[in-house]
Amino acid sequence: MQRPAPGAEPRWPGADRCPPSRPVVRVMIVDDSLTARTVFARMIEADPALLLVAQASTAEEALGRLSTCSPDVVLLDLEMPGMGGLEALPQFLALRPSLQVLVVSSLTEAGAWHSVRALAAGAADTMLKPVPGSFGGNYREQFTARIRALGRRDAASTGRDTCPQTQGWPPSRAPRPGKRPRVVAIGASTGGVHAINAVLGGLPAEFALPILITQHLPASFVPVFARQLELVSRRRTIVGEDGQRPAPGEIILAPGHAHLTVERRGEQIAVALCSAPSPSGCRPAVDPMLSSIAEAFDGEAAALILSGMGRDGVLGAGDLVRAGGTVIAQEPLSCAVWGMPKAVAQAGLAAAELRPADMGPWLSLRTGSAEWR
Repeated sequence: MQRPAPGAEPRWPGADRCPPSRPVVRVMIVDDSLTARTVFARMIEADPALLLVAQASTAEEALGRLSTCSPDVVLLDLEMPGMGGLEALPQFLALRPSLQVLVVSSLTEAGAWHSVRALAAGAADTMLKPVPGSFGGNYREQFTARIRALGRRDAASTGRDTCPQTQGWPPSRAPRPGKRPRVVAIGASTGGVHAINAVLGGLPAEFALPILITQHLPASFVPVFARQLELVSRRRTIVGEDGQRPAPGEIILAPGHAHLTVERRGEQIAVALCSAPSPSGCRPAVDPMLSSIAEAFDGEAAALILSGMGRDGVLGAGDLVRAGGTVIAQEPLSCAVWGMPKAVAQAGLAAAELRPADMGPWLSLRTGSAEWR
């Protein structure tokens, strides 16, 4: 393919239409930097599963072209002249509800705060902007893999055809009875920030159990995520540190550099950060958190597996169910990527599949007046 001359906008095959014979993911780039657009365009063009259908240097231009180019995924910069990406995001989702938005952010506190706000508002995932010298190798592979998963929803579209239409509250089938929970664990990845906000928004103020959360995020984003969750949930939210004791109604987040696990220390249960490799290769990972909770709480726990790529959480969910705990999976139609919940559901570990907004009422009903002890 002919590459663009220096300073010129890249050209790409099929920019005006998607060949019906190619099962590709249609991508739009929205970034005011010509350099960034060129770098991203070349990575997309090199992947036969992706088709670059449009580029825009402003959010206003992108919104005007959205209906004609029909992208599956928008790569969105948040800091642009005029209408910023954060302001434009709700309009993108209103015009095209099935759209998946991948936010690209700078490695700054302001960039992290804006990115977390975008994820809470409905963006599916975020990636840090590459620095010079990092455009190939692992960055390229992660970048294109995330776009492919978002565009195909990791078989969530298949789920539309093969899964029953759920799934409001209450669930259509009674969940398997399990031990009464004394703690709640939430595991999530791509699309998880928005889902976690919906779960916490459905909890009553008097809900008294500790909540442990492992969300795959860049390490620099975790303190910002903690502040955002505290504002939304009106619950004390902290980043996990070794030796902390989970407290009633408190939220503890996995830090970006270690797994959030718990262990018995005498008569008490305390946080124990762990950096050992996990089966999923993620750090932090959901599996170690759930496995440790199954042991420390003797299965008296409820776990929610939310939207995310891959299978992280399925092994820990198995440990929890065998110990007598209960696992709920996010139903496919509400997932940005139906990967982690799918693995749990297909393994027969999910007591029910619910939308995030319905999980709070389920937890309230399941726990009743349960208190931390």
